Amino acid sequence: MWVIREQIGLTGTKFGCGVALCGACSVHLNGEVVRSCSIPIANIKATDRIVTIEGLSPASSHPVQKARADLDVPQCGYCQSGQIMAAAALLRKKPTPTDQDIDEAMTNICRCGTYQSIRAAVHRAAQATAAPAAPRKPAA
Repeated sequence: MWVIREQIGLTGTKFGCGVALCGACSVHLNGEVVRSCSIPIANIKATDRIVTIEGLSPASSHPVQKARADLDVPQCGYCQSGQIMAAAALLRKKPTPTDQDIDEAMTNICRCGTYQSIRAAVHRAAQATAAPAAPRKPAA
């Protein structure tokens, strides 16, 4: 986590607890959501692919990011990047998750207690991902 923040300069990954409990430092490592504060840099191989919140969608256009903004989920926002990374990983595995799926996968801590809104945003993102693209008008 500190290498990501201090050496690489991607500060969207947050330091929370330092013991892999809160999830503020969540990133994707080879497609899996992990708590980066608990992974020694020595364990990372040159072939590993790490995606932070900055790499998920530079324009904040990922369905999870859009759903959270639409529903005004963040309050303090500190947990937001970790929550988004966890939700994106969940939706990649389960495109239409149940409440139970969300509760089991979204173990990140939100000190503001916006869990109901977080769940609603995951459902909205799932719907947006599953929705068929709008038909295009024929070119003139």
